[in-house]
Amino acid sequence: MQGGNRLMDDFARLMTDVAGMAQGAQREMEGVVRSQFERLIRDMDLVSREEFEAVREMAILAREENDKLAARLEALEAKLAGETPKTA
Repeated sequence: MQGGNRLMDDFARLMTDVAGMAQGAQREMEGVVRSQFERLIRDMDLVSREEFEAVREMAILAREENDKLAARLEALEAKLAGETPKTA
């Protein structure tokens, strides 16, 4: 009966070792995949979220300024033509 217990203990240790190796392999694979994705994204020359938001804000301000200038131009053209300016 003692031989059976020893066999079960050896089998349990073996399974524990296999589980540990599997977890180590999983962590290693996750690290490799993560580094490959980071390299792929870096090579794609994508902008960061902060850079995107800064340029977006600049575009919004430029559009507002363009609208103001268009309204001023329309008013000046109307004044030169002797008309009353349209309200936008």
